[in-house]
Amino acid sequence: MKIILRKSAKFAVMALCLFGSVTASAQDSGTKTENYDQGWRLGFGLSGGIPLNAEPYEFNIGADVRLQYDLSTRYSLTFTTGFNNFFINGDDNDLGYIPVKGGFKAFVLKDQLYLLAEVGGAFAVTNDYNETSLLLSPGIGYANKYFDASLRYEHYTGFPKLNDNGTTGKGLGMIALRLAYGFRL
Repeated sequence: MKIILRKSAKFAVMALCLFGSVTASAQDSGTKTENYDQGWRLGFGLSGGIPLNAEPYEFNIGADVRLQYDLSTRYSLTFTTGFNNFFINGDDNDLGYIPVKGGFKAFVLKDQLYLLAEVGGAFAVTNDYNETSLLLSPGIGYANKYFDASLRYEHYTGFPKLNDNGTTGKGLGMIALRLAYGFRL
């Protein structure tokens, strides 16, 4: 547990340093954002994912709401929540959870292709499992005025999985695709 907390603390410090350097370099460059209409966006998304080497999970389906604040034409802050479900093969109950993530989005090509890094928690809401997991989620995506599609990797440090030798361990990864509709508030 201490290792997880240390890694998450290091990740948070790195994210804050990156955010600080991005805002500092934007201020130093002399670029004015006064002409850009900073503001809020709201998006509703559906996602599906495939767990990686994570028995007994077969696939993941979810829906989310993302609130985004545009700092400039290239940089945004995000807050995402919703409901996701890992479907399990066999007679076991599925693992449903509520992800809560904060993130940073940087557009890297023509204000449409972006990189996204999110960190947060995944709160299990099933009757059989009531643990919380650290959730790390880097991704890449494409967005225009209304449509957003992204591919991301998600890592859950605290959710259970079956190891190759049949023992139970924690920590699983997933590749997921998100399709969303968004608009300015």
